[in-house]
Amino acid sequence: MENQLPQEWQNKLKILDIAFQPILNIHTGKIFAVEALLRNYQEAGFESIFSLFDEAYQKNILYSFDIALRKKTIEKFTKIAIYENIKLFYNLDNRLFEMPNFAQGNTKKILLEYNIKKDTICFEISERHQLDGVHDMQIIMQHYKDNNYCIAIDDFGVGYSGYKLLHDVKPDILKIDRFFLQDVHKHPKKKVMLKSITHLAVQLGIQVVAEGVETKEELLICRDVGCHLVQGYFIQRPTTNIDEIKSSYSEISDIVNSDLRSAEQRYEILGYINKVPTLYIKTKMTAVIEYFKKHQEATIIPIVNSYYEPVGILQDTQIKDFLYSPYGRSLLLNDGSKKSKLKNLVHPCAIADINSDMSTIIELFSNNSESIGIIITKDSEYYGFLSARAIITIMNEQNLLFAREQNPLTKLPGNTMIEKYIWEASRSKEKFLLCYFDLDNFKAFNDVYGFRNGDRVIQLFADILRKNLPTEFFKAHIGGDDFFAGVKSDEKEDFNFITDVNNVVKKFTNDVIEFYSQDDKNRGYILSKDREGNKKQFPLLTVSASILIIHEKTNKRSIENINNILSIQKKVAKDESTHVSLSCMI
Repeated sequence: MENQLPQEWQNKLKILDIAFQPILNIHTGKIFAVEALLRNYQEAGFESIFSLFDEAYQKNILYSFDIALRKKTIEKFTKIAIYENIKLFYNLDNRLFEMPNFAQGNTKKILLEYNIKKDTICFEISERHQLDGVHDMQIIMQHYKDNNYCIAIDDFGVGYSGYKLLHDVKPDILKIDRFFLQDVHKHPKKKVMLKSITHLAVQLGIQVVAEGVETKEELLICRDVGCHLVQGYFIQRPTTNIDEIKSSYSEISDIVNSDLRSAEQRYEILGYINKVPTLYIKTKMTAVIEYFKKHQEATIIPIVNSYYEPVGILQDTQIKDFLYSPYGRSLLLNDGSKKSKLKNLVHPCAIADINSDMSTIIELFSNNSESIGIIITKDSEYYGFLSARAIITIMNEQNLLFAREQNPLTKLPGNTMIEKYIWEASRSKEKFLLCYFDLDNFKAFNDVYGFRNGDRVIQLFADILRKNLPTEFFKAHIGGDDFFAGVKSDEKEDFNFITDVNNVVKKFTNDVIEFYSQDDKNRGYILSKDREGNKKQFPLLTVSASILIIHEKTNKRSIENINNILSIQKKVAKDESTHVSLSCMI
């Protein structure tokens, strides 16, 4: 096929080089794959990569050129020290099928030449450009899936077919377009869309790559919504130097796990994971039948590929339905029948990493009424199965725990959760903004208007806290008239978050006036006894906010130091005209 290329294009091919960009497990930083990207196209006489492929297409040599490029790419890939343990993502031009010399089997020949398993290659197909004629995305994807290649949809969310592709031909991997990731921490609508796309894909058993991640904030949001894999400049730029490709990127796992939550989540579900034995996707149906005969208690079997990556599940009912029907057994064992191949009986199943946030796992399960459980992976390999019963048990335990640890009046988290949050802030390497709220003149109000109205004021402030602080904030009730809030921050967000706190103070001061009688409103104060029993004037209710910013490089961020500063600042805030004080731990 390479020899069919005109000499001019063979010369261009020699000039071109291949760069590789790593794709990592988003939780552990372990490398999963590399994507091959074309370099030196300008030296070969082209303005862009697109113009190179456009010209090859116009000259009817696109397929010949692409096959030659595949061989060059795979040859360089095999020189990466860890190539046997990772995948290669290769971008396909949608127009290959329109070439007159398109033929099957050429990729297989190249893989045999370099002794590479089929599961190593993942073909990326972009839906950004619509095809003319009959060669649409579905046909292309089905062709490669029928030939047992891994398929990834690139640029998902900005193309023509969208969710129809997920329905018609389930890809193995979905790469979410950069549009949904860029500054996602600043755009709530983008986060909702990113989460929606991710959860739908995960429920269909599709692995999700967050592609084009360029900042720490984008990385952490992608982790939180449930993405399995990550790629982008923040991880590593594409490199033509294969020695720069590492087996793991500890700097990424350090950032992702700096809040220590992942270890707690892993411990929480370990006792519920069932290590159900797996079957290889190419297992003969005779062996599958024998398996169910020997393990009659088995209800599901996770199915894996040669990399021990889960591809779905097989349910016992599917096999039993055949075994109990007159011709079912013959149909299963008939080599000419579709039912005789295990891959045609596999059902999609949601997949989550063992380090995933428990709330994400619960949400994935809850959103699918037909779910029988979730496959758990560790560094993309099958680890075990979390059944529906196990997830429901965990949900019930979490609800009981939350009920015990929340304030009964405001339904906000109580002191146990606050202590845990401050402990995490003290151990983290990230920037935090912590805030202590204290209602001013509350005792005097309580004495004059009674405990019932005092409780209503407490509930008013809790409601204002919920509605006026963004969802990123942890909001809690210390007890009485004291509240707490905290959020992970950065230089860009500090001003906005401090503004949010100021808005809470102003909102409460304005709204609480309605709890006073008209006479007290007009006077602007109430008469009550102080702690010594002397009658005096007390101003109307306000709230003081003591804000503490803990910078990333702060070393002395012990729990004791944090609590001491917040306590001192609480008194300072009461004397400020704005009722807000601000301090920093540097």
